[in-house]
Amino acid sequence: MIDPFGRSITYLRISVTDRCDFRCVYCMAEDMSFLPKRDLLSLEELERLAGAFIRLGVRKLRLTGGEPLVRRGVMALVNRLGLQIGHGLDELTLTTNGSQLARYADELAAAGVRRLNVSIDTLDEAKFASITRWGRLPQVIEGVMAAKQAGLRIKINAVALKGVNEHEFDTMLAWCGDHGFDLCLIETMPLGEIEGDRMDQYLPLSVVRQRLAANWTLTPSTYATGGPARYFDIAETGTRLGLITPLTHNFCESCNRVRLTCTGTLYMCLGQDDAADLRGVMRASDNDQILEDAIRAAIARKPKGHDFVIDRTRSGPAVARHMSVTGG
Repeated sequence: MIDPFGRSITYLRISVTDRCDFRCVYCMAEDMSFLPKRDLLSLEELERLAGAFIRLGVRKLRLTGGEPLVRRGVMALVNRLGLQIGHGLDELTLTTNGSQLARYADELAAAGVRRLNVSIDTLDEAKFASITRWGRLPQVIEGVMAAKQAGLRIKINAVALKGVNEHEFDTMLAWCGDHGFDLCLIETMPLGEIEGDRMDQYLPLSVVRQRLAANWTLTPSTYATGGPARYFDIAETGTRLGLITPLTHNFCESCNRVRLTCTGTLYMCLGQDDAADLRGVMRASDNDQILEDAIRAAIARKPKGHDFVIDRTRSGPAVARHMSVTGG
């Protein structure tokens, strides 16, 4: 699949649920209303859609949410998709908050998952509880260590929040280095209505990088995962630092990915509202050729880039839907 700007689309992120057992302050309101279960695609429908994308050239699948591991029966889907590795699919990965990893780490490894992204914004237990509202850091750390023991490679994702965790990244780099984890820092994104002003949260990663360079030797890396992060090798630890900067340095020119929601809506760009309803197409016919044609038509509308911006003059988010709906 080639988009209008010559980019080959080889990476699909699939949200298996919009539900989550955390209520992170930068992601959703504490009293979040989730979709009725009847609106969600079945696991069989998610597998059918994934198969169509693989036939069309997708080589990497990432399961997301919400929190994907709270979806009932999700391991059946993971196991089925794992069978596609080496048969059109190169890699199956997962982004998780880590709350269920102690339970599922061994099963994920057995299914063919080799890498995980785990969201941890702070190693301070009280602050972690404050950021996630419902999360417990010891439970997440237990899950991360279970995943490490299972042989999974781990990247820790942290959203950089001004005045919250901005002075903790030296500590987090050291902790990740001790365990062989990469660390990826992410600028807050203007997605969905939250409580408070996003300008109060926004911390440019250009500032963070400058601060970290005072204590760490950061060398631009040739490493790439197909995602939006720019990586730096850390001489002192042998691990990597990734920076995802949709606001200070967007990554649109190399975008190779699209996102499928748990309701079958395909978003060609995280920062745009244009979307394609694949659920309706799929449920109207068992003919996969019709489904594949609909996917190709959607890719033909993929925009050049997003419209993310954060400033005091904009009263609402750049995109109204929450990250948990699109797929984190």
